[in-house]
Amino acid sequence: MKILLANPRGFCAGVDRAIQTVDKALDIFGTPLYVRHEIVHNKTVVADFISRGVTFVEDLADVPDGAVVIFSAHGVPKEVVSNAQSRGLTAIDATCPLVTKVHMQAARYVRDRMHILLIGHAGHVEVLGTMGQVTPEDITLIESVADVTALPFAANAPLGVLTQTTLSVDETADIITALKARFSHLHIPKKDDICYATQNRQDAVKELAKQADTVLVIGSKNSSNSNRLREVALKAGAKAAYLIDGPEDLIEDMVKEAKTVGITAGASAPEHLVQAVIQHLPATEVITLSTTEEDIIFQLPKEVR
Repeated sequence: MKILLANPRGFCAGVDRAIQTVDKALDIFGTPLYVRHEIVHNKTVVADFISRGVTFVEDLADVPDGAVVIFSAHGVPKEVVSNAQSRGLTAIDATCPLVTKVHMQAARYVRDRMHILLIGHAGHVEVLGTMGQVTPEDITLIESVADVTALPFAANAPLGVLTQTTLSVDETADIITALKARFSHLHIPKKDDICYATQNRQDAVKELAKQADTVLVIGSKNSSNSNRLREVALKAGAKAAYLIDGPEDLIEDMVKEAKTVGITAGASAPEHLVQAVIQHLPATEVITLSTTEEDIIFQLPKEVR
């Protein structure tokens, strides 16, 4: 069996920053240490931090007054920040800078009296955080082309488009096309407003799918970008594609008929899981398939530098 290993794969700069933030906070503040929501969507990463004394909560009410709390990489609504300040919490913002960029653009749209159209998945924590930057009257969530058809705005209404960062250019293309067809005064985000890591990993998995019989995506079930990688692999021609957390999820039937197995990892999946999966496969050779190089690094929050 030959293994093709996607590059880039795994941790992006935003995830790396968020995980380092928790690591540094443990060193500086010790425990108890609280994180609102999972710091990143990977069960192995979260389990490791829990074993080291970190407490993950979904509601800020579960954080004691005066405690240290970290906001996850996905971002939080403005009211969460205000609540933390009013309660005297030491809040450390580990929001990915690319998500923060979207939040800042939302504020500019409102300032310029434009209604916001946010392309994303309902209920995703990043979407909730972005929608929470403005009042409900100023933003509308769009999940599909059908949602575009149902929009009540006039053809010349001033509208500004934002996207969930873990979507790719490919994923938003049909919706953007539909929006352009309906509205004449539309501000569309530039390509680089969408997460570079999401696009790069999807481009890499497309190349894997051209050569691999089966594609294994290392990532957790609640990871949006990991799920998208599996879907992209199937659309790009892989006979089968599976999302697994690690070697414990491997089933012989997944790879039994495969001569070539492609392996990639979502942006929140650590590299050691990739290597563990490789060790569990009867590989005769492992070849890295590189499509681009990433060298982006984000500065840590000032509280933990």
